[in-house]
Parts: sequence; C-alpha cells; structure tokens
Amino acid sequence: MAKKFSKPELSRKINGDIPFDAKKSPELDEVPTMRLDMALLENYPRYSRATIQKFIKDGRAKVAGETILKPNYIVDENEELELDLPPEIQPEKPPVIYEDDNVIVFNKPAGMLSIKKGQFSPEQAIEDFGEIVHRLDRDTSGVIIVAKNLETKAYLQKQFQERKTHKTYFAVTEGIPQPNKAIISVPLARNLKKPTTFIPDKNGREAITEYSVVDNSDTRALVCLKPKTGRTHQLRIHMAYLKTPILGDKVYNPSSTKADRMYLHAASLEITIPGGQRMTFTAEMPEDFRNALR
Repeated sequence: MAKKFSKPELSRKINGDIPFDAKKSPELDEVPTMRLDMALLENYPRYSRATIQKFIKDGRAKVAGETILKPNYIVDENEELELDLPPEIQPEKPPVIYEDDNVIVFNKPAGMLSIKKGQFSPEQAIEDFGEIVHRLDRDTSGVIIVAKNLETKAYLQKQFQERKTHKTYFAVTEGIPQPNKAIISVPLARNLKKPTTFIPDKNGREAITEYSVVDNSDTRALVCLKPKTGRTHQLRIHMAYLKTPILGDKVYNPSSTKADRMYLHAASLEITIPGGQRMTFTAEMPEDFRNALR
C-alpha cells in the first residue's frame, strides 16, 4: 500500500524550534526530504530500522512505483512510498511435554533458536510461543520451559536466579573425562577477542558442573552433566577444559570429528510452576547419542 511520509519534526525545524542537522538550513519553500529508511520507519513503526533496511536491500521498497535498493535514498514528502512486506510465517510448534494456563514445556529440536535473531526473522524460535524464561543454545536439544504471561515469567526466572531449579543434561564427548565422576569448579569470563564466547578465567564468574561418565567406547564417552550454576556455554566450556570437548561443538571444539549436530541434550528440568506444584519435566535422550559411541 502506497503511503506518504509525514515528519512533524521537519516542521519544527522549519519554524526554527529546533536546528537542522545540515550545515545550511533549507529555504522555507523547499519540500522537506528524508532518507528512505527513516520515512518507512515512520510508516511501519513495529519494525526496527535495521529490519527496514533489510527490506529495502531485498527489493521490497518502492518510491513512486520504482524499486529502490538504497536505504539512504532521499525522498520528499510528496512521493508515494510502498513496502512489500513478507508474508507472516506461522511457526510450527515443537513437541509439547506439558502445558497448562501458565506454562508450556517443549522438547526443543537441535537447530532451533530459543530467541529470534533481530526483530524480523523468518526463522521460527521458541519465543514464538511465549515468554522466554531460560535459553538453550541453538544446537542443544531438550527440555525448555516458556511462560504464557509476564507474572509467570518473573516467578520462574526468580527460581533460576536463586538456583532453585535442577537441570540434567547428557553429552557425548571426544575423549573420556578423568576421573569418571567429579565436580568442575572453573570460573568463566567473556572472551574479549570473541565477545560472543567465554573462557576459563580465575577472575570470572563462578561456574560449577557435576559430571559422571555413563558409558564409553575407546574414544568417546556418554556423560551426565548437572550444572549447579547457569553460565552461558558453561557445560561446553567445562568439557573442553577437561580436554574432552563435546562432539560437534563448532565453537569450543573446532577440530571436532564431523558430526551432524552438537551432542548436548537437556534431559530434565525440576521447577515449581504457578500454584506451588514442584514438577520434573523430561525429554528422552536422542537415540543417536548412544549410537555415537559405536
């Protein structure tokens, strides 16, 4: 649908209420102009500027009927703007473990995001189905709980913050952790060279993981992991710290044997849901975890 942009701020500039950004002010009879991305942002405020810019670069924006690919293209207030919005995608709900009026518990597939990348993303994520309480990495499968309202979200998040939840994971490691059972207490800090990752650091935040070897072959182990803290990438880093990194972990095990996924699975979550009922939700370990030992 064609729209014209309106910019009250420009009128205020012309009236002298606020200064123009440009070094030279336009004459009063000049037609106000604006960048295309900013003009579209006014017409479609539910999208971020970055998303609008992506739409433009994808060829979805027209000015006076002509497709424009540059977000910084200058338009005036008399020109008609069109934006061909992509169709809304109905997300496919992952397997549901439990659901009531306040929560949904999913068995998240490996490869599915917990939170979308940016405001507009055609890729479905767990957050499409409610309020995110905690996260699982994209390549981690298993139990994740979502709140249906903000009150429940706060109630559940408080339990994570106060360490009143109990989580169990399974992982396949390259190499066999020694000893077969132990508690790892290795603080973690953000890796300043790669800010999306973390590293062991004695001055970092406390990170504690209990582990035990469940089964093993000559070169790999099936390990049960129980995090006592909830640091980002904690289990992955702790296993790599023992020099037995998780199979298929492209970040902390870049030399990993080629694998179809990262072999980390959230098997259970114990938590109190609204109403005071303490519950343990479980997701069966994928069959390929044991097959990976062969």
